[in-house]
Amino acid sequence: MIASLGIRNIGVISSANLEFGPGFTALTGETGAGKTMVLTALGLLLGTRADSSTVRRGSQQLLVEGRIFSSNPELLTRLQELGCDTAENEILINRTVSSDGRSRAAIGGAAVPVSVLEEITSELVTIHGQSEQIRLRAPAKQREALDSFGGSGLAATKAAYLGVFREFQELRSRIERMRSASETDELKLNALRLKISDIAGLESQVGEFTEVEDQINRLSNVESLRSAATKAHDALSSEDGADATEFLAQASKSLESTSDPDLKKLAKQLSDLTSLAGDVSGELSSYLADLDADPQVLDRLLGRKAELVAIERRYGVPIDELLSDLPRFQSDALDLDSSDEQIEKLEMQFRELESKLQSHAKTLTAERVAAGSLLSSRVSEELAQLAMSGARLEISVTPGSDFDVHGADKIEFLLAAHSGADPRPLSKGASGGELSRIMLAIELVLVAGQQLPTMIFDEVDAGVGGQAAVELGRRLKKLAESTQVIVVTHLPQVAAFADRQIRVSKDVSGEITESSVELLSDTERQTELARMLSGNPDSEVALEHAKELLDSAR
Repeated sequence: MIASLGIRNIGVISSANLEFGPGFTALTGETGAGKTMVLTALGLLLGTRADSSTVRRGSQQLLVEGRIFSSNPELLTRLQELGCDTAENEILINRTVSSDGRSRAAIGGAAVPVSVLEEITSELVTIHGQSEQIRLRAPAKQREALDSFGGSGLAATKAAYLGVFREFQELRSRIERMRSASETDELKLNALRLKISDIAGLESQVGEFTEVEDQINRLSNVESLRSAATKAHDALSSEDGADATEFLAQASKSLESTSDPDLKKLAKQLSDLTSLAGDVSGELSSYLADLDADPQVLDRLLGRKAELVAIERRYGVPIDELLSDLPRFQSDALDLDSSDEQIEKLEMQFRELESKLQSHAKTLTAERVAAGSLLSSRVSEELAQLAMSGARLEISVTPGSDFDVHGADKIEFLLAAHSGADPRPLSKGASGGELSRIMLAIELVLVAGQQLPTMIFDEVDAGVGGQAAVELGRRLKKLAESTQVIVVTHLPQVAAFADRQIRVSKDVSGEITESSVELLSDTERQTELARMLSGNPDSEVALEHAKELLDSAR
């Protein structure tokens, strides 16, 4: 319950303190007196978006303070975890907004983000304004109201449907992407096939290019190579015996004949060198024997090198790298070549998922139809108490074939304004006064099972008058037996049913227009109701009528 509200520097209100209580409180005043600023203050207290233009002219910042009492143990525990003081179940909230748009909020002395403030207060207070009535004409708002009435069971069904719908949507997008990319993939596949053919057609191995170059270099310099190898071979082993091998053998033999251990070691090393020289001499002989200067072999090697270089130049990549990547190219080609097959598999999955989605959508439709029938019945009962006896609300739930995040249903609220009348869409068949009462009836039904300590209505009586206004006031009075009700109203018939009445008055005598807010006594209430009835608070007829309204409302 909201116990009090303090306002500083909001619009036309420089300073005001409002004391609320349990039951029904009516907020009245002439048009433009500043009732909207009181609602703005309440909105700021509840975490709505701040607007620096609401700061009173000449002030640096506005301030809203409120005391709210709550017996919700879970909410109080959460506030305590946030560091908020909740002694005696009292929740103190303050909100400031500076002229440059900066906003700060605190609960129980602890600074909190505005988002947290909004989340906390949403469990304490709900505001229903004229904009809600306008939005009720929209199919989306009607679906939202129906789903809200369906409760946790319908919410779970909708969540299950939404999970399947997300899979359905993702798979459909994936198939569309694959189809749109098929032409591009075909071009890629053809280019890849040509590359694979070029590389595989070489019948080459990694390292062949280097080997071919080495052989070409050797054959291109065969005479100089032969001369160098022959000289080296003759130096190591010649027919006349004057060669390095013979000299090494003689030196080794000379040292072996001594008894000195050091010389014997050196003799062993010379013996090893003699063997090594003989081996090198033999390899040089083999090299000379294999050295071929056949021009045909050289031409064949040059032609092979040209083939390898041509592929390198065509793809701008070294031949060894192309040969190494050949298995990957073949794998990529296989993936691209099987894209049609993959699409077929995905389309099969899509059909199965579509069938599953249809099943979930049918379940959601069935639950909405059941909820719609019950909501229609209860709202029609409420309408009978709001001077719309014989009127009935019908909720049409028509399944369609197009799926979206909300299902496949077309939901429409229809109103039969009186007995025997054909139901017509709210957007076409409901007057402003009827729409106000329908909105109130729906809200009353929706909150029937909830524990909301405070409900605030902003001109819910728009377009209502006469006996309908009396019934509206009576219904709000009944609602106030179980929850705190605060109503901004222009109707004396509604205000008369209030347990207390607060008047907002405007003073234009100064340079800056200023409004005051005051709680009215019984006598002052009669005067205010007379003003609301006739525009003249001193009219004896109006005063008598006002007294009659107050007496009949008690």
